[in-house]
Amino acid sequence: MIRKLISRVFGGKKAAANHHEPAVIPVSGHGITRDRISSGSRRVCETLQAKGFKAFVVGGAVRDLLIGAEPKDFDVATDATPEEVRAAFRRSRIIGRRFQIVHVMMGQETLEVTTFRGELGADTKKDEHGRVLHDNVFGSQAEDAARRDFTANALYYDPTTEAVIDYHHGVGDLKAKTLRMIGEPRARYREDPVRMLRAVRLAAKLGLIIDPEASKPIREMAGLLENVPAARLFDEMLKLLTSGHSVKCLTQLREAGLHHGLLPLLDVILEQPMGEKFVMLALANTDERIRRGKGTSPGFLFATLLWHEVLAHWEKIKAGGEAKIPALYQAMDTVLDVQGEKLAITRRIAGDIKDIWALQPRFEQRAGKRPYALLEQPRFRAGYDFLVLRAQAGEIDMEMADWWTRFQNVDGDKRAEMLLPEAAGDKKKRRRRKKKPANGDVDRGGEE
Repeated sequence: MIRKLISRVFGGKKAAANHHEPAVIPVSGHGITRDRISSGSRRVCETLQAKGFKAFVVGGAVRDLLIGAEPKDFDVATDATPEEVRAAFRRSRIIGRRFQIVHVMMGQETLEVTTFRGELGADTKKDEHGRVLHDNVFGSQAEDAARRDFTANALYYDPTTEAVIDYHHGVGDLKAKTLRMIGEPRARYREDPVRMLRAVRLAAKLGLIIDPEASKPIREMAGLLENVPAARLFDEMLKLLTSGHSVKCLTQLREAGLHHGLLPLLDVILEQPMGEKFVMLALANTDERIRRGKGTSPGFLFATLLWHEVLAHWEKIKAGGEAKIPALYQAMDTVLDVQGEKLAITRRIAGDIKDIWALQPRFEQRAGKRPYALLEQPRFRAGYDFLVLRAQAGEIDMEMADWWTRFQNVDGDKRAEMLLPEAAGDKKKRRRRKKKPANGDVDRGGEE
């Protein structure tokens, strides 16, 4: 507290230079009317304002509305502390350690409400590389704007006045199709290396060009991502892969030099022609689903990214004499263990990934009762979609994928006619165990 007071008293001129008056843009200048933001975010802002606090829709939602995109969610920023926000809403809870936020539930909508962040002081807890570890420092709206990563994200919308408050020329940068960092890029990347990934994702998603001052340091500072907690890295990768522009994101990741070490196995995959074709087909398919408003599965996405590493390990293990199916399970565990060192893939998602992989050999079994049993598997559809991608990439014959497409779409006798003849080795020979005679009884071949 003493350090903060001294810095404000003796550093007043510097603070004044950084915290200039914002541009207040009326609705006639930006076109965002209050009916275009969610009812939940309106109610949160109105409730906090009625209690005497400042409250604005902030960040990505304002940015997306300005460029004509549909926001995925609406966040709120306020000068109320987390405890004051919590007290204002019955259905709310405080979460987070690095920086506390409040989740406010309004009907089916969950709003993320953050308190304005203050300037980082000399006593801010950081790691040896400069990454901020603890950040529960609150401040003014101007300080909060300066703490945000890009000018396009430092925009505040007031539902009451329908004005946009712009501290860092974010509206102008959006019009110029430029993604510009607030502050000195190298320092901002050291504070939070995930900003490098975010820059690539936002540029690809919004069709922006990263400002040269912000793009230049990325390649040489990519190693800082090694210090990011695995859970945060996983969340950011998931956002990137489900952005609807994952192919473009992946391309830009490679151009920026961020793919090396990010997904430890992605480096190898992208150097294999077959692996790259498979991954790109999967991501293009995901992008198309998102654009059409359909759901996506994180398990399916990561199953596609890592499949060719599983194949490579599977072949090595089989070559060592292990049976086919046990070898596959060993390969699956090896790949996920290596991946888990960098990305904290949740147990549930890892389970989905394994289910999809484990189904693949079963699609080869097209005789007897096995195809019928496979159709009843809960993960059949995901496994089938994965099979089709493998065929499209040229990994397996398209005939197998076509067979399963037909088999699931016909009934009764037609389905039975499609079954392939069982090979001699596939038939299970039933052997009756002979019952040993006891007390002079006659052996009757196991019959009672």
